[in-house]
Amino acid sequence: MPDTRALAPQPPAHPDGFDGRARAVIDAVLPVVDGGRFPVKRIAGEAVRVHAHVFTDGHDVVRAMLRWRAEHEPDAQAREIPMQPLGNDVWEASFVPPTIGRYRYTVVAWVDPFESWHHEMERRIEPQDIRIASRVGAQEIAAAAKRAKGADRKALEAWARELDKGGKSASSDAAALKACALDVERAALAACYPDRSLAVRHPVDLPMVAERPRARFSTWYELFPRSASLEPGRHGTFRDVEARLPAIADMGFDVLYFPPIHPIGRINRKGKNNALTTVEGDVGSPWAIGAEEGGHKSILPELGTPEDFRRLREKAEGLGLEIALDIAFQCAPDHPYVEQHPEWFRWRPDGTVQYAENPPKKYQDIYPFNFESEDWPALWTELKSVIDHWIGEGVKIFRVDNPHTKAFAFWEWAITEVQREHPDVLFLSEAFTRPKVMHRLAKLGFTQSYTYFTWRNTKQELTEYFTELSTPPGVDYFRPNAWPNTPDILHAQLQSGEIPVFMSRLVLAAMLSANYGIYGPAYELREHLPRGPGAEEYLDSEKYQLRTWNHDDPQSLAPFITRVNRIRRANPALQDMRVRFLHIDNDQLLAWVKTSEDASNVVVVVVNLDPYHTQSGWLHLEPSSIGLEPGHSFEVHDQLSNQFFQWDGERHFIRIDPHAVPAHVFVVRRHGRDERDFDFFS
Repeated sequence: MPDTRALAPQPPAHPDGFDGRARAVIDAVLPVVDGGRFPVKRIAGEAVRVHAHVFTDGHDVVRAMLRWRAEHEPDAQAREIPMQPLGNDVWEASFVPPTIGRYRYTVVAWVDPFESWHHEMERRIEPQDIRIASRVGAQEIAAAAKRAKGADRKALEAWARELDKGGKSASSDAAALKACALDVERAALAACYPDRSLAVRHPVDLPMVAERPRARFSTWYELFPRSASLEPGRHGTFRDVEARLPAIADMGFDVLYFPPIHPIGRINRKGKNNALTTVEGDVGSPWAIGAEEGGHKSILPELGTPEDFRRLREKAEGLGLEIALDIAFQCAPDHPYVEQHPEWFRWRPDGTVQYAENPPKKYQDIYPFNFESEDWPALWTELKSVIDHWIGEGVKIFRVDNPHTKAFAFWEWAITEVQREHPDVLFLSEAFTRPKVMHRLAKLGFTQSYTYFTWRNTKQELTEYFTELSTPPGVDYFRPNAWPNTPDILHAQLQSGEIPVFMSRLVLAAMLSANYGIYGPAYELREHLPRGPGAEEYLDSEKYQLRTWNHDDPQSLAPFITRVNRIRRANPALQDMRVRFLHIDNDQLLAWVKTSEDASNVVVVVVNLDPYHTQSGWLHLEPSSIGLEPGHSFEVHDQLSNQFFQWDGERHFIRIDPHAVPAHVFVVRRHGRDERDFDFFS
């Protein structure tokens, strides 16, 4: 590799096509999102691999450089990294964004006269051809010497004179002259001083956002603070949530998400099971935000005070838990905004505001904002100030409710502005909507996104969907967060209440997606009764009433959830979206493999999708595909059952009884036991 320190002062190249003599072509730079309209997403401190399609006419040699810089830095301060050819005119280089923030990268390429001469010299055979070529090379090296300084200039000038002298002499030893021309060390020196006067530059400085590791890998637990009380009928408080923190942390969660914690409107308040009328004691929906006690920057008094919230957040952080808050930009009819800023709402001729709807759901207790208001700048500023307020309270993760029902331009502006000042803030998009809308929100800046995982249940559905989620172009900007249930969604498959279903869906979410979450108490305790036939809402949903949860229930799934989360934390392969599905000859068995970036950790997962019957089949896995030598046996450790198996060849027999454990999570062991071999039952 040539020393590239001398390349830094080179002037930026002309845009592609600016000078007709510039013959290098940069046909593509990848990764890219919509031609550079939106940023690629990566993690700070990790290598960003960039590919470029670079070539030229004829047989001359091209060179390419990857240029990258922090967004706030001028182009003159960009760093350059030589790109290496991979074949078929594809070039590659990597850079490491050192800190979270926004970056730009592009590619510069040129036809290199010296490298072209050097390449042709290797093919010269006839003595006279070698002599003439030596004199041509002397000219290129002399030109490089003029671009060099000090000892490098003297060394190159001497080399140029030697080649020129040898080329002029008919009696010179052609073989020795060729060896001199192909001197590796001197060629590397000349390569440090290229002629880039006709370089071309990719016309777009592509944007990239480097985020903290929790953007890529996180484990979410959702609970309603008002239901944290252990006394039936008593409204829960932040102090009650404090008592739950150790158990949640012990289960392996690192994000604790609360639905809205603000005052709840009284006008049109919903009763139990979404009833349109209330009785005394009905607490309403937390998403009907705002009352005389305050709005989006206030706390429901029954939960506690701002000081109580700060105490809870600090105690959570001490246990490795981050508090995530819900951002729901909508108002109860008695929210202070309605009276103070009527221009922010869409009024009908009869003097009323149309309540929110998301057909077939109706939200009679919620007013939507009018993002076409004449006063939209003030509306935008105020809504962003809500996010700023909670950042000021130490919150760095927000789950955003129904962002697809608010103006896209607002989200792009708000998220960009927030992250410029607070680049460690993360946003989860809760948008169960059309695919293109979900993807647009991710492009606009949402760190993570809810998915269709809840409704993907068959082998074909899961294979197709997670292949889509783990491959370009979506994988460069769309980070899935898979949830088997939410307070809004009780899928029909879970309504059976069968333990194998809850276990297998948990494994699927946790092992396929690097980010996943559960609506915690309901999943732990297998809450499964729907509000009615064909409904996906829970009966007696705590969206509308207080609930008391028995976390000491011996049938709780907490031990299994703990085991799954420990496996995720112990295996880097499970901490990103690289997934490759494996062939197994049974449609009720789903198999895939994940491999860490450095290939040191390989995990093979097989799940029985049939909750009632034992299923078996032959799994096809070529040892060479996971970095093992063909023909050698190897050992795998099932992290769910803590059993070890010896595998030989490419076909491996799998048998899964769903009433024991409905899945295998095999860690491939190359050399004895390692730190990921632990006993779950000790």
